[in-house]
Amino acid sequence: MGAANKVPGVSGGVIAFVAGFYEEFIYSLQKINNNAFKVLFRHGFKAFFQQVNGGFLSLLITGMIISYFSVSQLLDYALVHYELYVWSGFFGMIIGSIYYIAKDFGTWRPNHRIYLLIGALVGLGISFLEPARENDQLLFVFFCGIISVSGMTLPGLSGSFILMLLGNYVLLLVDSVNALFEFLSFLFSGQMTVEIAAEHWPMIKILGVFSMGSLFGLVFFSHVLAAILKSYKKQTYAVIIGFITGSLGVVWPWKLKIYATDLSGAILTDAKGRDIVQDFDRFLPDLSSVQTYWALAYILLGVAIVVLLEWLNKNKKTQNYG
Repeated sequence: MGAANKVPGVSGGVIAFVAGFYEEFIYSLQKINNNAFKVLFRHGFKAFFQQVNGGFLSLLITGMIISYFSVSQLLDYALVHYELYVWSGFFGMIIGSIYYIAKDFGTWRPNHRIYLLIGALVGLGISFLEPARENDQLLFVFFCGIISVSGMTLPGLSGSFILMLLGNYVLLLVDSVNALFEFLSFLFSGQMTVEIAAEHWPMIKILGVFSMGSLFGLVFFSHVLAAILKSYKKQTYAVIIGFITGSLGVVWPWKLKIYATDLSGAILTDAKGRDIVQDFDRFLPDLSSVQTYWALAYILLGVAIVVLLEWLNKNKKTQNYG
């Protein structure tokens, strides 16, 4: 989930959905409420930990953090050097996810199909919006933190892609994280100076505000979704399937970047000197190209990964019940 949440167009919630722990994730977060904090103050941390399903949440969050700073670094490299194949793999994973989520849905009533269509249209509409410019105002950064966790709580809605639309993807998921990594490297190597600390502090402050917004959004969205799932489970699942289907437009592998330009036609750059991507020009694959068939192979690989996750999940359930 940590690696998936960092990739624009890919929802970490889809990973949770296919792996079979989505509802446990949502309901565990829902337990973080006033009653839980009363237990903390009256009976101590151990009782609080049990109250909020702390074992599950701590393992999940720790794994996400490790993934964010390890697997996601590999993804960053792969997106630069093997972009077509990375998007192809995620495209295949989403196709597989749609099948495995939909096959256990049960009977599709007319109102369920309407919810499905609404979810697909919203997801598709979001995928074709034009990105905004970077904004490092702390209140806006806090809002971005709230939005960033949407991909964890609502499968199919990519939080990182929303950050790209808001213009703050690079600032919050690349620059600030790299600044923290460099800061810790200097700190633990004993090379920290006042100048280095002052240089990295603005980015670390931005990352801190972003993290607080993410925590707030995670708990808030989980309470809202848990309440909706209890009363409108089938309708919610139909919307989620629609969202995931609509998100295929974001991860379509065959696309060219359209860069933002000024009136003279010169490509605009951000504060780090990087070209600003304004939109994508999607096109059909060239069937005469060898790369196309490699991309198709990676799509099949993505589907196979989802199949494997589903098989492992079913096998685990069989062993538990057995």
